[in-house]
Amino acid sequence: MEADELLVLVAGGDHTAFERLYALVSGPVFGLVRRVVRDPAQSEEVAQEVLLECWRTAGRYDPGRGSALSWVLTVAHRRAVDRVRSARAAGEREQREAQRAHHPAFDHVTEEVEAGLERERVRRCLDRLTALQRQSVTLAYYDGYTYREVAERLSLPLGTVKTRMRDGLTRLRNCLGGAA
Repeated sequence: MEADELLVLVAGGDHTAFERLYALVSGPVFGLVRRVVRDPAQSEEVAQEVLLECWRTAGRYDPGRGSALSWVLTVAHRRAVDRVRSARAAGEREQREAQRAHHPAFDHVTEEVEAGLERERVRRCLDRLTALQRQSVTLAYYDGYTYREVAERLSLPLGTVKTRMRDGLTRLRNCLGGAA
């Protein structure tokens, strides 16, 4: 008997037909599942689930829509993909939990204090620049002007602004300990 005939008999509860169908399709089912899942132990488990599902849902098979083998392999592919997605989701959940365990909860007060201290350091370092360096850096980095626009606003040659910017940024970096 072919798989198509066997699956129709399985739908009627024929145990012998299921044994024959199992012998006929278990190899292709396992092969397909193994290619998708990759893990041999999980592949065996998924293949068994697929064959049990075929026993339980054989009545859903419609010979007019395709062969029994295609129907069984479609069931197998869906189950295998579900297993991979489930395993991936579980791994991502575990990874998120592990990260939460290693990183204490975000402390807003601490963050605000640290940000305030950092702003104060930058202010102190900006105060150590010459007036032209401070103006140039402030216009470019805080107000968003290009070097050309800074030169126009300060009525200075572009080369002068570029030099002052370079010197100012170097002094800021040194003042901030290489963190800038």
